[in-house]
Amino acid sequence: MPDLREVADPAPSPDGVVIKVAATGLCRSDWHGWMGHDPAIALPHVPGHELAGVVEAAGPRVTGWRAGDRVTVPFVCACGRCPACAAGEQQVCERQTQPGFTHWGSFAEYVAVENADVNLVGLPDGLGFAAAAGLGCRFATAYRALTAHGRVAPGQWVAVHGCGGVGLSAVMIAAAAGARVVAVDISPAALDLARAFGADTCLQGPDGVPETIAEVTGGGAHVSLDALGDPRTCANSIACLRRRGRHVQVGLLPPQAVPAALPMERVIAYELSVLGSHGMPAHAYGPMLDLVAAGTLRPDRLITTTIGLAAAPRALAAMGTTSPPGVTMIEP
Repeated sequence: MPDLREVADPAPSPDGVVIKVAATGLCRSDWHGWMGHDPAIALPHVPGHELAGVVEAAGPRVTGWRAGDRVTVPFVCACGRCPACAAGEQQVCERQTQPGFTHWGSFAEYVAVENADVNLVGLPDGLGFAAAAGLGCRFATAYRALTAHGRVAPGQWVAVHGCGGVGLSAVMIAAAAGARVVAVDISPAALDLARAFGADTCLQGPDGVPETIAEVTGGGAHVSLDALGDPRTCANSIACLRRRGRHVQVGLLPPQAVPAALPMERVIAYELSVLGSHGMPAHAYGPMLDLVAAGTLRPDRLITTTIGLAAAPRALAAMGTTSPPGVTMIEP
């Protein structure tokens, strides 16, 4: 069982900052790390990668940020110098760091972030820390998956398989874009939330899901997301698409899982697109934050549980069995 300990405060690197954490999200990716699915994690370790707070201290080479700034960060923190970063694709940086994975994360009072001028995102005055914390992973990931990869358009059908934090974010974002949404989950409580956030149809899966979606949508979804990361939801997401539809894989499929049996014959016959999505770079946050500031997107509504730091170890360990629907936010 994880536990809470007193450790030394971090110090900023020359290009980095230390952030005083005001809120941090409990994410299934953190649970994957706890379960040993990331061999790069060495114990002792501090998880946590969805965060918002205030810059406590900045390194001498940081030019764009200073103590007191309200910020969040993408869960992929880029180096700013590799070919991927030069092309503006910081979310696939070749030398990326990730709080809570490559180094100690935000289930803490303070967290260090490298290359601050590339990775920090300033928060609008009206956006609270709890709502902002989820932007760096689940919300921004869902936003870019639907807009950059899914190219969702008004009137199209979007299927969302798995209504955890990423899936519920995707439901809200797709509905706000004018799409019609089919939400799939095994939990009635999660489906109730999906309905509240704009889902037109809710299905308790996974049995018979592709056939039902084809019937409901008159031929299949235009865009489908596997927001859970499971071989069956991945296969169902592809199988529920109409001709020339777009599958976006968002949920992690850890190497230890049984490989997904993808219906590649359907991919070929229907000319489907199969795409991966890995977060969103800091420079791309502007349009999403504009929609949040306008009230079109409401990440604050996703938060269903708020706990203190002392309760985080037990909540993390329980994610594999009894995780409550919606988003759990930790406030140190």
